[in-house]
Amino acid sequence: MKIHYLQHVPFEDVAYIGDWAKENGIYLGRTRLYKDDPYPSLSDFDVLIIMGGPMGVYDEQEFPWLRIEKQYIEKVIENKKIVIGICLGAQLIASVLGAEVFRNGHKEIGWFPVRKTLQAQHTSFDSILPDRFTAFHWHGDTFKIPHGALHLAESDACKNQAFVYQSKVVAVQFHLESTPESIDSLIGNCENELTSVPFIQTLDQIRKGYQQIKSSNKIMAQLLNYLILKRGKANN
Repeated sequence: MKIHYLQHVPFEDVAYIGDWAKENGIYLGRTRLYKDDPYPSLSDFDVLIIMGGPMGVYDEQEFPWLRIEKQYIEKVIENKKIVIGICLGAQLIASVLGAEVFRNGHKEIGWFPVRKTLQAQHTSFDSILPDRFTAFHWHGDTFKIPHGALHLAESDACKNQAFVYQSKVVAVQFHLESTPESIDSLIGNCENELTSVPFIQTLDQIRKGYQQIKSSNKIMAQLLNYLILKRGKANN
């Protein structure tokens, strides 16, 4: 079992996912798009993880590699690979699947509650996602749920927080993979976004929320265990 991830900026990597992969003896490769790293052949990995970044899916003029990345993600999905998108990664999946991606009514930055939707009940994700949990957020865009996808989660600031498509493609806006180091890295590069508006916490509030990291990582592990260890190995 091999995982490959797409990294858009130096300060947003896989964080806890790297720890999980190491604990489970899973190879983890990466493509750093900001360094023009090459994409691997589709036969070289089983799972694709698409990380976050401050750019939007519509910023192709400033970041021309976005167009190529979308084409690559589309091919990966067509080849029935397991795909996980986080934040920008989730928005890229939505765009590739034909859904609109746009500015949300609110930026959502900090630790805010997420609710599992009624649609997620009586599915495999019912036992993975708690009915209500607190997750770390750092996003200003959102998406419509793609045709054929199942809406999994919502929050007060952002109705469409997560979806699953064809049981193997999962997109989440929030950051269950966060560690103190990964959040500090985000703050170090994007602190100017911490303005005094609804749904954006102060620096002190964000750091007090580090107590939520352990429970967030537990949910991330449950998701990875299901998608990769259970479903992935069953399909190999």
